[in-house]
Amino acid sequence: MSLYPSLEDMKVDQLARAQHSAPVHHHPAVAGGYAPAPHPTSAPSPQAGYASLYPSLGDYMGLALTPDVVEANMPGYTMIPYPQQQNAVAVQGPKYIAPVTGENNLGVMRAEVKQGIREVVLCKNSAGIVGIRLRHISQGIFVSLVAKDTPAALGGLRFGDQVLQINGKNMAGCNMNDAMDMLRRAKADRITMAVRDRPFERTITMQKDSGGHVGFVYKNGKITKLVKDSSAARNGLLTDHNMVEVNGQNVVSMKDDNVERLLTGSGTTITITVMPTFVFEHMVKCMSTGLMKGSMDHSVPDI
Repeated sequence: MSLYPSLEDMKVDQLARAQHSAPVHHHPAVAGGYAPAPHPTSAPSPQAGYASLYPSLGDYMGLALTPDVVEANMPGYTMIPYPQQQNAVAVQGPKYIAPVTGENNLGVMRAEVKQGIREVVLCKNSAGIVGIRLRHISQGIFVSLVAKDTPAALGGLRFGDQVLQINGKNMAGCNMNDAMDMLRRAKADRITMAVRDRPFERTITMQKDSGGHVGFVYKNGKITKLVKDSSAARNGLLTDHNMVEVNGQNVVSMKDDNVERLLTGSGTTITITVMPTFVFEHMVKCMSTGLMKGSMDHSVPDI
């Protein structure tokens, strides 16, 4: 199966394949000759069951993400029970093809969403600071602030991530003071954290038209309108979603004028990370908006 960052990439690749596999008339086979086997092609088939985007957690910051709640508040999303497997099986990943976007597009690479749990290893800076503020919400510990130019920002922690462990200690049941105190007492050269990504986020890669537009309107980071037949519409961008990253750069709490400069200053390809407004607004409501607006990290992440 082949995957493409945008619909434009898929169409260009399909055109190239069609030209390459155009029928060629051969003379009848003769003794000792052979007919070359046809070039193998395979049509993309529907995946056999999408796993839940947040499979092992029934709620997020106290927001119940049950199938009924998802269906009522986030049209287009479906939660399917995550299959339990006894043995891990290594499978070959899908082939990624990007004739328009480019194989090594930095925006696509920075914006890659990996669902599941990841390990983040941090250290303290010369001032003994990690650079995050944690908040206790509904028996969980969440990242409420990532400060600019700190080890936390460089290590890839993001606003809204859930911290499951710090140096092997489970955070379930810990309060904010316990978690922050654990960071203060940790050794400066190595702090290991198990982190779960924000739920229901996805990336959309789009191509600018001749006028430099991709075809969507936003206000306070929320997608409000789509332009018919634009790259945004073709590639499945939806209204009632909020942008959280542009080309992998955090834009939560960023003013619309600054977001516009990011979009305008990008190349012909733009990748944005979005999440349903229903989840985003709940996430912001649970956090400190004053800290978000005044100290949030908006730096460009390293690859």
